[in-house]
Amino acid sequence: MNDFQRNYGGAVAGTRGVAIDEGLRQYMLGVYNYMALAVAATGLVSFFVASNPALVMGIAKGPLLWVIFFGILGIGMFAPRIIFSGSKAAAHGLFWAYAGAWGLLIAPMLYSFRIAGAEIEVYRAFFITAAVFGSMSLFGYVTKRDLSGLGSFFFMASIGLVVAIIVNAIFFHSTMASLVTSGLVVLLFSGVTAYETQMIKSLYTEGGAMNERASIFGAFALYGSFITLFVHILNILGIMRNN
Repeated sequence: MNDFQRNYGGAVAGTRGVAIDEGLRQYMLGVYNYMALAVAATGLVSFFVASNPALVMGIAKGPLLWVIFFGILGIGMFAPRIIFSGSKAAAHGLFWAYAGAWGLLIAPMLYSFRIAGAEIEVYRAFFITAAVFGSMSLFGYVTKRDLSGLGSFFFMASIGLVVAIIVNAIFFHSTMASLVTSGLVVLLFSGVTAYETQMIKSLYTEGGAMNERASIFGAFALYGSFITLFVHILNILGIMRNN
């Protein structure tokens, strides 16, 4: 019996480890595929709206911009509960509504870059975002350091920066404050990306019935971080260009 365990026990354990690794790989691939599709959908919506000045003015010059902004915040707060507890149709619907809302919110920014003849900055911001996001997500995936303790800090810092952005947009209209807050957001969400990736990885269970929902939630979280990074990197590039 001992010989059997020595000769075959390791092989069985190794096979199970390979199976888990393959399952985890497919799970994470699903997360990134969902996320990439959402980014593509946001790009289509934002470029379509940005190509129509009337639509851009309808969003940027009225209260609709704030409705979209707070709608995005609301979806971000309530989505996890719906994704894990509601129907799968509701989870998918919320996910794509989130992507579409971000597309509407970004459109006025893209329009301003287009009429300024600075479309290259949009592409530059996208590639910088992809590089930052990719490197930090990879770090979160491979690191052995437990990042879960940073969750509370990231949450509170995010709230603080949202408040600072809203206050500056309503009262101060300071370009310097906008530059500083965008820089802080980029630093914060670089860390958030690593934290979220590790968290999403930890949600995987071998043969788990909740893996599909977890992959939607993971895509939702990483997509939000990617788009947030993109918006604020684009804002930094825009401010630097104007100065």
